[in-house]
Amino acid sequence: MTTTDPTAVPSCDFTVVGATGDLALRKLVPALYHREVEGQLAEHTRVIGVSRTAHSDESYRAVVRTALAEHVSDADAAAVERLVDRVHYLALDAAKPDDWHQLHGLLKENADPEAVRVFYLAVAPAMFGPICERLDQAGCVAPTSRVVMEKPIGTDLASAHAVNDAVGAVFEEHQIFRIDHYLGKESVQNLLVTRFANTFLEPLWNSRWVDHVQITVSETLGVGGRGDYYDTSGALRDMVQNHLLQLLCLVAMEPPTYVNGESVRDEKLKVLQALKPMSPDDVDRDTVRGRYGQGLVDGAAVPSYTEDLGRPGSSTETYVAIRAEVQNWRWAGVPFYLRTGKRMDRKLSEIVVVFKEPPHAMFPHHEGVQTPNRLHIQVQPDEGMRLHMTAKEPGPGGFRFKPVSLDLSYASVFNDRMPDAYERLLMDVIRGIPTLFMRRDEVEAAWTWIEPILQRWAVTPERPKRYPAGTSGPTAAAMLLERDGRTWQESD
Repeated sequence: MTTTDPTAVPSCDFTVVGATGDLALRKLVPALYHREVEGQLAEHTRVIGVSRTAHSDESYRAVVRTALAEHVSDADAAAVERLVDRVHYLALDAAKPDDWHQLHGLLKENADPEAVRVFYLAVAPAMFGPICERLDQAGCVAPTSRVVMEKPIGTDLASAHAVNDAVGAVFEEHQIFRIDHYLGKESVQNLLVTRFANTFLEPLWNSRWVDHVQITVSETLGVGGRGDYYDTSGALRDMVQNHLLQLLCLVAMEPPTYVNGESVRDEKLKVLQALKPMSPDDVDRDTVRGRYGQGLVDGAAVPSYTEDLGRPGSSTETYVAIRAEVQNWRWAGVPFYLRTGKRMDRKLSEIVVVFKEPPHAMFPHHEGVQTPNRLHIQVQPDEGMRLHMTAKEPGPGGFRFKPVSLDLSYASVFNDRMPDAYERLLMDVIRGIPTLFMRRDEVEAAWTWIEPILQRWAVTPERPKRYPAGTSGPTAAAMLLERDGRTWQESD
């Protein structure tokens, strides 16, 4: 059922398929713990772990305790035990359909007959369809059921269609929650509030006043234990197709009638459909792909991507920069620069909206520096906003300009622990609120725009440009902006 109270969280059987994996233990279990602390888990809510690994209820509860000790600082012992008391475990194999009737039996034991059934698929995308089929065959799917899928949804448009078809054969679209944890971050949600709950920005939020927009997601980490997955994916599939395009949508979308279920997703879809299609010449001119080499990150020497991977012949990109355009009335002529990379000089996710210069120079004899107004929206690590302005430095005689900023740090203003994105998203799944999740047509529209880039790169002999680990990426990415008379806006 879908509650009309946005704060109410109904009883739930929260089933995690892939319960012994890194995602479940590092993100999902801590998120559920924090919601337990806040009293958001209803009386009859249970957490059901499902995996092929042999565990009893008690041995898996010990795994949960260990995960909380590792990933939650200063965990409250009483809250840990309250969560652990909700935990059950079943050892099931997707290749053995008869086993899944055990899950059906366990679900029927919930004391609340109207409890929502959430199936979180923390497994490889190739398993999404088969697991949904097992759930259906075992009678686990009810009108109150929801299924959650982690990205990536496919590796191209055809495979995305196949995944969506397989899951859609079991669940209705309103029951399917395609999660992108970036959309659960407070600063990303606050972008909607900043734009649509205030009046001072929206009149300027268009091609008349905005010069360009930059979206950056950089990581200091390499591929780590994800090498096998990453080498078949690369930065374009892993980050641009989902995270960066979703951020672009929130920046560029038109005001929805209401910020609720479908209206936000309708507007995001329009942005994806308005992206200028990439011709082969556009791909050659407006995209850069790179791969990190040896270098220094936080003062420590790190190996190259191919050394990390153990595959010298790999041509997978770990860095992407793209110049994109949204071809509609609001944004015509405004470039959107996207970049993402691994083994960069800093861990940072941010959106920078750069406004145009004043139309008339009123202070011809001023001293100091006048820079364009910029709105920095920092998604991580320190969520907040900074509005960069030009001010007069105090003193008699003339005008001496000085760049200053108005800062909004969520941590200092609200003085609370910042909830992890998964906490908000998991509760929205249980509530049945789809606003922060991707709809099928969004996913497929994103792949439609990305696919020509993949196709062009596949037939281009040029390999990704090498950049030293611990830097801001290949020099060609800087040239992407320099030819337009612009530069990347590096955070202070």
